[in-house]
Formats: sequence, structure tokens, C-alpha cells
Amino acid sequence: MAPVDLRIAVIFLFQIVTGTAGNLALLGHYCILYFSGCRSRPTDVILRHLIVANLLVILSRGIPETMAAFGLQNFLSDVGCKLVFYVHRVGRGVSMGSTCLLSVFQAITISPRSSRWAELKRKALKFIGLSNILCWGLHMLLNVRVPMLMSDKGNNGNSTKTIDFQYCSATLPDKEKGSLFAVLIISHDILCLALMIWASGSMVFILFRHKQRVQHLHRYSSRRSSPETRASQSVLILVSAFVFFYALSSALHVLFSFHYEGTWWLVTTSVISNACFPTARPSILMSRECSLCRLIKKN
Repeated sequence: MAPVDLRIAVIFLFQIVTGTAGNLALLGHYCILYFSGCRSRPTDVILRHLIVANLLVILSRGIPETMAAFGLQNFLSDVGCKLVFYVHRVGRGVSMGSTCLLSVFQAITISPRSSRWAELKRKALKFIGLSNILCWGLHMLLNVRVPMLMSDKGNNGNSTKTIDFQYCSATLPDKEKGSLFAVLIISHDILCLALMIWASGSMVFILFRHKQRVQHLHRYSSRRSSPETRASQSVLILVSAFVFFYALSSALHVLFSFHYEGTWWLVTTSVISNACFPTARPSILMSRECSLCRLIKKN
């Protein structure tokens, strides 16, 4: 057995327990509302897909990394390694894509009925289900190359450019093929990030305009922030957390390309950072949803 690192094991266990409990609680909440006959919002469909993607990100790598931190080695077969990393990459991509879709559709939803987006609001909400299906299909195709690069520890071949994950290994691709693959992934991520920032900025602007129109109603409660302010703060918190963890994850992926050996700390930090946002997201989403749902009814 490999040396046991209790600190890393505790961190992974904390993320697994906290993230799984939070996402399952949120998923149960929406399922109860759905089966009880309560009127659900169109964006609730995106949230259910987002929660499933979060669980895939947390569990697919969290469980193997925890086992490795407890000293276990070679507990995954070649097929298991390919499946674990493929599921993790698809879950991460869908999580990012669903967050982007949620921001865009919410920006459209809270737009005033009298605005030029009114017609777009009626049309866009019809395509939410199709958008989720396309999101899953797109990331299954984008990450189809991941299983080809993964293998168990006894199947490394003669390649010297490998990344050791303790329980699996990854063969680094040739520069030309790897660059093309990286460009596709990065282009998608940048597009999602840009759309999310634009949608979040639009929501903050709409909420600010709404606050100005009803400012006289909030004068009696000057000590307490207005619903528009709380909603804007939750939007900004979500975007800031998303950008921070995405930037950290991207920086770690760049470092992977320069370190072929001795990358244990990079691997561990990357997995922890990838799971941080899906773990914290349920609480952020709940605070954001509670603030926005009140304002959606007014528009």
C-alpha cells in the first residue's frame, strides 16, 4: 500500500459528504415540488440537470482520490479508469454548460414584459428541454478522446509523457493533436464564460432599473437591503465564484503540460478545485433562487 495522507483524505471526504448531501437535498426539493403538482418554473429543468452534473463531478473523481489517499493502489481496471475520467469530464462540461444556460434563461425570464425581449421570452422557454439534451450530447462528443488517453497503472506502454494519478495514468497526446483538442475545449469554455458574464451583467442591470422604479417602496425599511440588492449580490457571488474556480482549474491544466513527473500535488489540487464549486453551488443557488423568484413574479 502507498503512504496514507489523512489530511487529503479528510478534505475529499468532506467534499463528498457535503456536496452530495447539498445537491441531493436540492434535487429532492425540486422533485417534491414536481410530483406534488406545484407549478414549476421552466428553469427548474436546467437546475435538475445541473445537480446531476454536479454529483458526477464530485463522486467520479472524489471517491477514487479518497481511496488513493487512504493508501489503496491499482483498484481500478483499464475500463474503470476510462469510465471514471470520461464521466468526470462530461460532468464538468455539463455543469459549466448548464450554469451558462441557467444564467441566460434567467436573464430572459426576469426581463420586463414591456421590453423588446418579451417575444424572445415566449420563444426561448420552449427550447429549454432541447438545450439540456444538446448540452449532454455536445460534451459526450467533445470528451470522446479522454478514454483513449487513460489506462490503468499496468498499461502505460512505452510512453514517457504520462501523468500518474496513483490509481490510473494518462498518456499526454502529441502536440498537434493535443492542441486541436485543447482549442475545442477552451473555445467552448470561453464561450460559456462570456455568455454567463453577459447574462449576469444583464440581470444586475435589470434589477438595478427595477430598484430605481420602486425605490419609494423601500424607504420605510432603509436598514434592510432591498430584494433587488440581495438578488444582485447573489448573482455576483455566483459569477465571482464560478470565474475564480474556473481560472484556478485552467491554470492547473496549463501546469500539467509542463510537468510530466512529480505532479501529485497538481493532481490533488486540481481535483479539489474542480469539486469546490459543485460542492458550494447548492447553497449559492438556493440564496439566488429565493431572491430571483420573488422578482420574476413581478415582471
